[in-house]
Parts: sequence; structure tokens; C-alpha cells
Amino acid sequence: MNAFLDALIAFASAHRELAYLTLFTAALLEAVPVLGTLVPGSTIILALSALIPGGQLDLAGVLAAAAAGAAIGDGAAYWIGHRQQRRILSAWPMARYPEVVARAEAFFVKFGGWAVLFARFVPPIRAFVPITAGALQMPPARFFAINIPAILLWAPAHVLPGVLAATALEQSHGRWHHWLPVVAGVAGVLVLAGWLLWRRRRGRAQAT
Repeated sequence: MNAFLDALIAFASAHRELAYLTLFTAALLEAVPVLGTLVPGSTIILALSALIPGGQLDLAGVLAAAAAGAAIGDGAAYWIGHRQQRRILSAWPMARYPEVVARAEAFFVKFGGWAVLFARFVPPIRAFVPITAGALQMPPARFFAINIPAILLWAPAHVLPGVLAATALEQSHGRWHHWLPVVAGVAGVLVLAGWLLWRRRRGRAQAT
């Protein structure tokens, strides 16, 4: 992962326009069912956002690219689910992950519309809730009324930590770019730990 992030950061530094496209694509793919559980979109966004303090990337551009990718990905997944209804949940490739699909559906049933907000911050459920919301016929107006504000919270929550970490490292070490994979890796571990903790607590709640 460190080698991949080093190469990605070098690429983004040399190709500013393509860096924004990379951010957009990473955010979009995170919203694709199944694929979103495999693509380290959040880690990519965090790593590239650390290029903002050095001037390689622009804060507004990074936020816009991440938010646009997430909005299009979530919106497309929702409309596919809305059109296909419940049969999409048992179709390929989702049929290969019945446990995750079941968790996403239970998550949605438990929290209702708020699941759309919470799921933005809970991988791997994030990649399954929009299509599940559509499949269960959540009204479009309600879905987007919750999803868009959720994305507007999610984007800064992923971008600003990278900006702050890079700024602090630049001021203290002057060689901040060597620490970007470490920062991204730590963030990834924290996200994974949060998801595992949520899963554990949910398992205990079901057991009782």
C-alpha cells in the first residue's frame, strides 16, 4: 500500500488535472456495490488531500471532486436499486455477498433514512446502502435530502485531516511528503477499527 500511495502522490504532483479525476473516480467507486469494498477510496482521498498545503492541489477542487464522485456514485446506485427493486439484492454480483447485503438491509431497516447518513462513514456498508435504499423504495426526495448533506459532511471529514496532518508535518519536519503514506495508513487503520467495533457491538445487540 505504501508503494502504491507513493506512486499515486508522485503522479498527482506531476499531473494536477488528472489528480482531480483520480479523486473523483476514487469517491465514485466507493459507492459501487461490492467494488466499493475493495477500492481504498478514503485512503486515496486522504493521501492526495495532503498535497493541498504545498500548493500542488487546491482545497476547493479536492472537495468538489470528492463530493461530485460520491454524489454521482450514490445517486446511480440508488436509481439502479429503485428501478430493479428487491430483485437487485439477490442478483450478481451482490448475490456473492449475502452477509454484507443482509447487514446493509438490517442497517437500513434499523435506522431508516438516517442509515443513508450514517453509512457514508461506515465501510463496507457505505457501498451497499444507496442501492438498498432504492431497492426498498425509499422516496427519491427523501434519499437525496439526506444523501447530499451527508456527502457535504463526508468530503471535509476525509480531506481536512490530510491537510492538517501535512501542514503540521511540513512545519515540523520540512519533508512532509515522506510521511503521507504513514498518515494514510493510520487513517485506514482507524476506519477499519471503527467498523470492527461497530460490527462487534451490533453482534452483541443481536445476541441479546
